[in-house]
Amino acid sequence: MTHSMNVRIEKKPFSQFLFRFIFLLIFNSLANFSNSQCRPKSTVKDPPFDPCASNRINRPFPMRTVFVREADVMWSKRVWRVIDLREKLNLPIYYPEEPSVCLMSLFDVFKCAILNDSLQAFANPIFDDEFTAPMTKAEVDKLLVTWDSTHQIEDINNPGQFFNVPLKTEIKAANIRQYWIKEDWFFDKQRSVMEARIIGICPLAEKVSETGDVIGVKPLFWIYFPEARPYLAKAAVFNRHNDAESMNYDELFVKRMFTSYVYKESNVYNRTISEYKRGLGALLESESIKEEVFDYESDLWHY
Repeated sequence: MTHSMNVRIEKKPFSQFLFRFIFLLIFNSLANFSNSQCRPKSTVKDPPFDPCASNRINRPFPMRTVFVREADVMWSKRVWRVIDLREKLNLPIYYPEEPSVCLMSLFDVFKCAILNDSLQAFANPIFDDEFTAPMTKAEVDKLLVTWDSTHQIEDINNPGQFFNVPLKTEIKAANIRQYWIKEDWFFDKQRSVMEARIIGICPLAEKVSETGDVIGVKPLFWIYFPEARPYLAKAAVFNRHNDAESMNYDELFVKRMFTSYVYKESNVYNRTISEYKRGLGALLESESIKEEVFDYESDLWHY
């Protein structure tokens, strides 16, 4: 005698399988993204590699900025700042001194973009910060690399006799000490927020005397910051707070993860703070300008 047994098969809903499939797909995508942060576009075979030939990070577009109508700007002030690379908060902008597979300094990012004819540099940075004097690739290369034909060395085979040997001097990322940034602070009445937009940035290299002593800094060229943002978005920068989260130079500047001080504000004399203040007075004047910008926003909410 045979007995028939009814076996009940529990069917899982289709939505549960779909949820698991989507979860695994997202997990694999995140894993591949995290493993490819420092992976260049082409395989590095023979060091030293070309730092200008590979993308640094898989984020080709800069962070979006909100469009602001001119009619909505009810107050604005233009200021010029100095980013001193000796400050600890600014060290990610300075290092590494030599480009690596994963990271490169801010100056190397600008240098690669300019020498590849992808980014425009502007000359005469001391007297002209309105981006009116574009530089060619040859002019930038001549500015960064100089040859001294008067350098003499002694002939080891004929003591007492000297001959000229061209001496190459090149401005590298390790020679950059400061950056100038030109920016606008404004209050947008449509969104009721105070915001800053960087207009230009200028690297300053150390100035060396004939004896080899550093006697100051010299500006090299201005760069129009909005045009540089796509290249800054491709260049990874060291994130001091979280190694698992990648960050690029565009995020660093938009989020203002740097420290600086004001050396000029828009004024009728078109003069810098150092022209009418000295020492501690110049520092206090710089802080006074910063407080003026921040106090304007807070005063709007006091009744």
